[in-house]
Amino acid sequence: MSLASLFPALAQQRALIGVVHLRALPGAPDYAGDMAAVVAAACADAQALQDGGAHGVIVENFGDRPFYKDKVPAETVAAMTLCVHAVQGVFTKGPVGINVLRNAARAALGIAAATQAGFVRVNVHTGVAVTDQGVITGRAAQTLRERARLGLSVPVLADVHVKHATPLGEESLEQTALDTYHRGGASALIVSGAGTGAAADAGDVGRVRRAVPMAPLWLGSGVTLDNLASVCERADGAIVGTALKHGGELAAPVDPQRVRAMGQALAALGPAPYLAQEA
Repeated sequence: MSLASLFPALAQQRALIGVVHLRALPGAPDYAGDMAAVVAAACADAQALQDGGAHGVIVENFGDRPFYKDKVPAETVAAMTLCVHAVQGVFTKGPVGINVLRNAARAALGIAAATQAGFVRVNVHTGVAVTDQGVITGRAAQTLRERARLGLSVPVLADVHVKHATPLGEESLEQTALDTYHRGGASALIVSGAGTGAAADAGDVGRVRRAVPMAPLWLGSGVTLDNLASVCERADGAIVGTALKHGGELAAPVDPQRVRAMGQALAALGPAPYLAQEA
């Protein structure tokens, strides 16, 4: 499945994916013991994203800090499946994606198989990164073979030099982008800043675009109305979490008015560059 078919809006404008940050799930240190409240909060954010005009959403287990490195326990998979299914019942205008933190690509595929989710995000798809969870090794070969075995066509959105991480080795941003897209088989690339809420460097976005001009390219962190025009000039869309919350506060609920304003600002930038490249 192509990103163009997943997000028809890309024909007219850059697409906005809003983030549904799940509260802590069963087994996580901060879990409050009320799964119904977790689901209700997720659905409320999904409804606000739909009301504000987001083109898609991505559900991630953000409240589960500290995160496992690349495998999560069964209760996390079960809880996220429940949440994704509930969010799909609320957000009906576009795809619902999955990011299982920190880098549990296999779990994300399993949830996608059960829920028919629209896409998955993989933070370290190729290469090796030093993170606060330790050294994480990309497993593109296993991920894509598991996707095929499960009979899925779900796109894999993969980060290039992901946030909260330092690449191991001296591979350039450009080479990482090339390897992730061509050798790793990613469906689209994501460029983020140094951490949650930190903006991507516009120069880095341009470097990735020039290195892999045919690849769909998304911003993965730190997008605000103030920096949108500069950082998103070469990108096809943005995955936005913090800036869509009330007051721009990470822990706050999603504000539909902020979603609407972000969507309008993206629309003003025109159609997605990678579609223009294909044409």
